[in-house]
Amino acid sequence: MTETPNLFLPLLAPSQAQKHVTVNEALARVDGLARLVLASVTQATPPGAVTDGTAYGVPAGAVNAWAGQAGRVAVAINGGWAFVTPRRGWQAMIADQGVPAIWDGEGWRAGAVTLTPAGAGCALRSVEMEVDLITGASVTTQAIFPARSIALGVTGRVTQEITGDATAWSLGDEGDATRYGSGLGLSVNSWVNGPTAPMVYWSPTALEITGTGGGFTGGRVRLVAHFAELALPDPI
Repeated sequence: MTETPNLFLPLLAPSQAQKHVTVNEALARVDGLARLVLASVTQATPPGAVTDGTAYGVPAGAVNAWAGQAGRVAVAINGGWAFVTPRRGWQAMIADQGVPAIWDGEGWRAGAVTLTPAGAGCALRSVEMEVDLITGASVTTQAIFPARSIALGVTGRVTQEITGDATAWSLGDEGDATRYGSGLGLSVNSWVNGPTAPMVYWSPTALEITGTGGGFTGGRVRLVAHFAELALPDPI
């Protein structure tokens, strides 16, 4: 055996010369894999400059130094890359999505908190969106809740002062314009924290931002939709 069975760390050979090289590589891999944080699992091109210890989940179609390494974890070590095959059940944080994930044997399940032997599971997600308020009485965002998601609530913060003759604003959806908040402030850092009793959106659903007592001429709001998703067992 030349590697450890779980983290694939290189082992010293009997009477090996320059033992420090092997030991240092093993330590570098541990440093990159322990408390695993993946910078991205969708980036297909290796970054031109990267800090040692940074890890990526290599996606299908990856190129250059990652070509042929789809499904593996790439760890930057000494100006190059070490590749490790994850085992089913490994957990990581996906930095550019802001969610934990579980490796299910074929891919990283973003937001997953459970994974059954047959592949079913539950995921918790928080999806962030910047919304520019254009001139008018209301603004409809792009769909932020996916189909069959179980909505838990929406939070948000004003990141650019809301202008116009509206005295406040409300946040909801097509069915209820104030579902997630009303009487909300216009100044920078005003916030909304709108939990809701869990409800299912059966189709992709947008949010509605509506002015109170008037309309908008500008401003920007950062909204975050919080929801759960269920995954089917694998086909037989």
